[in-house]
Amino acid sequence: MALRNVVKVGDPILNKKSRVVEKFDDRLSVLIDDMFETMYQAEGVGLAAVQVGLLKRVIVLDAGDGPIELVNPEIVFQEGEQRESEGCLSVPGKYGVCVRPAKVQIKAQDRTGKWHVYTGEGLKARCFCHELDHLEGILFTDKVIGGIQE
Repeated sequence: MALRNVVKVGDPILNKKSRVVEKFDDRLSVLIDDMFETMYQAEGVGLAAVQVGLLKRVIVLDAGDGPIELVNPEIVFQEGEQRESEGCLSVPGKYGVCVRPAKVQIKAQDRTGKWHVYTGEGLKARCFCHELDHLEGILFTDKVIGGIQE
């Protein structure tokens, strides 16, 4: 495993849509392992491949109940609403309140291509939505209500 550089706000790649993963191979496994190491080292709870410079629909996260890898994720169900402060490894030192669903269900593949369904509430739901936004080229700063805080 290796640490990868986290792309920071201002880099145009962060505003691009990520591509569907079609090849489930050793390179994908290495990417996922590296992303977990990078996320944990930076003390984050989620990381999208675009944040390490790759336009692939890959996310890793750990909202406190263990690591989850999401390849080609999509939201299949959402309900409720929560308004909480968010930050981002690509926007260091900045925070802001975003409106997100209170509960989210995600369908995604793992590194081998097998499909899984995950449900998240609270922080985990925010994390799912925040990271899926990255795959669409959207930053949390685009959704902040009430202004950015430092």
